[in-house]
Amino acid sequence: MQRAVPKILYVCSPSHTKLVFQQEHYTRLQTYFDFHANPKEDRYTSAQLADEIGGCDALITGWGAPKITPDVMKNADKLKLIAHSAGSVRGMLDDVIDTIRERGIRVFGANRAIALNVAEQTIGLLIMHSQRWYDHITVIREGGWRSDVPKNGQFLRGSTVGLVSMSTVAREVLPLLKPFTTDILAYDPYLTDYDAGRLGVERVDDLSELFARSDFVSSHAPSLPETDKMIGLEQLSKLRPGGVFINTSRGSVIDHEALTEVAKRGQIQVHLDVSSPEPLPVDHPLRSLPNVYFTPHTAGAGYYGYHKIGEFTLASVENFFAGKPFDGEVNLDRWTTLA
Repeated sequence: MQRAVPKILYVCSPSHTKLVFQQEHYTRLQTYFDFHANPKEDRYTSAQLADEIGGCDALITGWGAPKITPDVMKNADKLKLIAHSAGSVRGMLDDVIDTIRERGIRVFGANRAIALNVAEQTIGLLIMHSQRWYDHITVIREGGWRSDVPKNGQFLRGSTVGLVSMSTVAREVLPLLKPFTTDILAYDPYLTDYDAGRLGVERVDDLSELFARSDFVSSHAPSLPETDKMIGLEQLSKLRPGGVFINTSRGSVIDHEALTEVAKRGQIQVHLDVSSPEPLPVDHPLRSLPNVYFTPHTAGAGYYGYHKIGEFTLASVENFFAGKPFDGEVNLDRWTTLA
């Protein structure tokens, strides 16, 4: 007896498809599955999804996808897999996570693909700010040459790097740091001694200790009630003069008033790809400090990681329906600690 071809509802817009799927990967979805795609740029609504989900074995979502509501789940009579071709699934699934668990529906998220881009930017920022390239360039652009901007110091090679949270991004940062012969400290309440040893990092139980011992600190912590303003005056004040603090995770993990107070001392370099709120008001004091730098939440961008989103999404669907394990499966048992 021939097995039925799995039916897939794909709710992403054509512009999303172009962003994350290389043609060969998208063609495989169209070719090997009973594939029903959104033909319009208009975003699906939850009501529209509820109308169309019946009989579908898998649902592929992405940025701009509607919340999955109880009405959607009521009509999702055959749903076995939700493959999210973007980052966090929390906002999309929060209302129905209990139902998803009870029905054994598997969930994929493409966090690792985005993490590849964020990790690359993290390394770039560590190098740029430790060597003060931007400041040297600015001096020359303004007509100078030699200045009081330090030309020597503790650069990335041979330094101690503190990672706040051993998240997916932080684990992609690790292999990129290897050529620089760094000592790596990690603060993460969920990191075991075994995993720390396997990853080649030193687990630090106290966040303030991590800041005190590090030349550079990079935050990769998720936005959770437990992490709200977890990096404050006590921690930031302990970062040694000449140190660099980078946040490419979420703005909520930092106490911005405390960061302003410490940054005003002029002894450390700060780079924020995220803030809270985002963007900061135009008159916020952090915007005018010469040792504080911003990028507009772009750390996750880049062709390489974006195309990996599509590749990993395709692999999750193909492997699932072939009865094989797939990378990127969301651990629903740790739902409350997910970003």
